[in-house]
Amino acid sequence: MTVEVKDTFYLDGSPFQIISGAIHYFRVIPSCWRDRLEKLKAMGCNTVETYIPWNLHEPEKGVFCFDGMADVERFIRLAQELGLYVILRPSPYICAEWELGGLPAWLLAEEDMRFRVSCPAFQNHVEAYYRVLMPKLTPLQADRGGPVILMQLENEYGSYGNDRTYLRWLRDLMRAEGVTVPLATSDGPVPESLEGGTVEDVLPTVNFGSQAERHFQVLSQCRPGGPLMCMEFWIGWFDYWGSGRHATGSLEEAAENLDKILSMGHVNLYMFQGGTNFGFMNGANYADCLTPDVTSYDYDAVLTEDGLLTEKYRRFREIIGKYREIPEVTLSPAVPRMACGRVAVSEKVSLFSVLEDLSAPVPGVSPRSMERLGQNYGYILYRTSLGTEERLQRLRLWKANDRAQVFVDGVPAATLYDRELLEERELDISFSKGASMDILVENMGRVNYGPRLEDQRKGIDGGVTVNGHWHSHWLHYPLPLDNLDRLDFTKEYREGLPGFYRFVFQVEEPGDTFLDFSGWGKGCAFLNGFHLGRFWELGPQRRLYIPAPLLKAGGNELILFETEGKTGDAVCLCGEPDLG
Repeated sequence: MTVEVKDTFYLDGSPFQIISGAIHYFRVIPSCWRDRLEKLKAMGCNTVETYIPWNLHEPEKGVFCFDGMADVERFIRLAQELGLYVILRPSPYICAEWELGGLPAWLLAEEDMRFRVSCPAFQNHVEAYYRVLMPKLTPLQADRGGPVILMQLENEYGSYGNDRTYLRWLRDLMRAEGVTVPLATSDGPVPESLEGGTVEDVLPTVNFGSQAERHFQVLSQCRPGGPLMCMEFWIGWFDYWGSGRHATGSLEEAAENLDKILSMGHVNLYMFQGGTNFGFMNGANYADCLTPDVTSYDYDAVLTEDGLLTEKYRRFREIIGKYREIPEVTLSPAVPRMACGRVAVSEKVSLFSVLEDLSAPVPGVSPRSMERLGQNYGYILYRTSLGTEERLQRLRLWKANDRAQVFVDGVPAATLYDRELLEERELDISFSKGASMDILVENMGRVNYGPRLEDQRKGIDGGVTVNGHWHSHWLHYPLPLDNLDRLDFTKEYREGLPGFYRFVFQVEEPGDTFLDFSGWGKGCAFLNGFHLGRFWELGPQRRLYIPAPLLKAGGNELILFETEGKTGDAVCLCGEPDLG
């Protein structure tokens, strides 16, 4: 099949209107992919779009992953099996409210690394990654019998930089690696962004959530006579911890703009289904302060986080039906929601008791960041001896991100977050010489948008001053929490300190459920070894989604890591979400 871009898109010479919806395979359990894609087709979409996050597929330099939730080839083939075309967005940077915008954290271990510009170090890593990635994607292009009709070059680049030499290099690299379908960019609908983010022989598209006619006019001025496409029609928004409430949009406004877009051109709904930021993969934004995203990526999308149809789905289906015939689709059997009720804590142990079971200490004169120690995500604990003081009066962490809890002699002394890490904290703590000081630092999620991408080393990267002087000689304990099978719950537990809590419960027939963490402070949750994501009493999210495929008929194990010493004696598995 040939794919051409002229005044519109043409497939084998016939005009084709792209009506697409975004589903991120990496935010949805693979056994749920078919259900979500069936519902996309049943709403009338003929195409599915997805980003491809580099940090998922190359988690360590030269170590590649393309199975499980990373099996992008399987996702693409499943879409084709269901008669859907595919838009791929494999640019090195994806934004997507995803950790570091999809860039691998290990890039930050290198000095003089510059992202998304003509930096040889960055380009060499991109090229090495594409040499592995592209052979998996290019056989799935439409002109080779696959469903892929379009690939994206870079993502909202005009909002980040204007290095067109870099864009041309990336275009030529993709062509050299076998990409033959049309290439596209996507940018904000303002002349400056389109000017900086577009390049020759690549289709420009725009992203917006309202005022479709106005924004398409800007695009048409940039590319007269070309197809008008909204690559991201924002029909909702994301939530961050402390935002106060779950973000929702106007259904009437979204419906009106969708109708207008389809009357003028092509669309990709962002998001058709948002899914979940499992693990430590949520992103963050930074304007006036750090705002890390919550675990849910519900996004007020067409489908809920657990894949249920919404009123938005029904309205959009009616509108799409004005522009194409809606196909008949037999949907897979629905997965029911279920409530398992209260589950009591069965065992608990303090972090300090099992620290050396989970991490081998790395000595150093000065504290080093996670990345310099080969760690990407999670927590890191810095331990030292206060051998030259008897009082702690002033403390400052230099080049530290994002949240630090300080313990002196095993007792909580201070919690510092975001900009508080940049200031000297005044304290008045007495102790005997030689007392221990521990600093537990959490990576809350690297910023995924804007000029701070290169300033995302986590932990402590500069040093620590105690009472005005540099303090030397530390032990580093990386805590990615990927080895919780080593936990020994027979060891000591102390209230008020970070700790691990184990729950055991039975399930007869798995269904989707929601972990209510009311009464618990802050931390993350693991079900049968799978990292569900973060929780925080700050809200707005109050429950974590547990997809049915993660549960087992029979016995199940839940482990919470809680850092504030604020705990309950149980959690609850509920039949409804609570996004705040």
